[in-house]
Amino acid sequence: MSDRSALMQDFVAKTDWAGAAIAPLAGDASNRRYLRLTHPKTGTTAVLMDAPPERGEDVRPFLQIARYLTGLGLSAPHILAQDEARGFLILEDLGDALFARVIPVAPQMEDQLYAAATDVLIDLHRAAPPQGLKPYGPDTMTDMAALAFDWYLTGATGEVSPQRAEALAALNRLLRQHAATTDVIVLRDYHAENLLWLPGRRGSARVGLLDFQDAMTGHRAYDLVSVLQDARRDVPRAIETAMIARYCRATETDQSLFEGAYYCLGAQRNLRILGVFARLCLRDGKAHYIDLIPRVWDHLQRDLDHPALAPVADLLRAALPAPTSAILERLRAQRAS
Repeated sequence: MSDRSALMQDFVAKTDWAGAAIAPLAGDASNRRYLRLTHPKTGTTAVLMDAPPERGEDVRPFLQIARYLTGLGLSAPHILAQDEARGFLILEDLGDALFARVIPVAPQMEDQLYAAATDVLIDLHRAAPPQGLKPYGPDTMTDMAALAFDWYLTGATGEVSPQRAEALAALNRLLRQHAATTDVIVLRDYHAENLLWLPGRRGSARVGLLDFQDAMTGHRAYDLVSVLQDARRDVPRAIETAMIARYCRATETDQSLFEGAYYCLGAQRNLRILGVFARLCLRDGKAHYIDLIPRVWDHLQRDLDHPALAPVADLLRAALPAPTSAILERLRAQRAS
């Protein structure tokens, strides 16, 4: 048994879940892992989060945001036990009905699920964000967009773009013009693999929320972009259009201004994801993320087609190569071992 496994067993043994059966659950792109506990007497289940501090993980942001969300009546997991110092949490088990799993077997529910996800954001944005969150403003967003140059471009071509500084400066100006406000919480990983359908609950509580520990304050359009321009699944354009309109109606927001922000944030987000997915392969050996790059690229191109992006569209298209089969294979071939 590894030292980490021994620590985990010791933690569980000191809780109400002592003696529970432990089975693995799907992980994510971080160093965290998740396991399902089954109580030895009641048969009820819970989720164990293993977030090793020695690998840069910290459960405290998760605890803060989970309690904030549940305090608003939203369905983040309740905290059942915790060991902040050693990086273990036992969480309410919200089940396995991820939007990404429900939609393929019940496609007639797709509109309803995305409407529910949009309504969560409408409700969330009516509340003041929690104290102490860092702002996800134009300068930080520009730094994150630079990952497309520093990992995707260099991995694809082996070169550094002479247009990097000019393109990022132009993007920064657009973000300042269209999406500079940071007045709501943004969960930042708000998409179909982090949302669970809980039909037994009511209203926005029907949407279970996962993977929100990286929350910051940001623009109201950011999480809507995240869920509608999903890197992992194709969301119909008709749903994207309808949900933007739904959000703007409910919040009495000028849709034209909102769309300018939406597509600028979409470009920023998709640039960041291009870089992150390339980095996950090149640095961390997770080559399967390369398969998602063409979809992210397509999202980026649609964002750049919006008139608000005109000052930067040509720059970015000239600087960044399209993910051809040859480029994707080159990225895979450099996978870290």
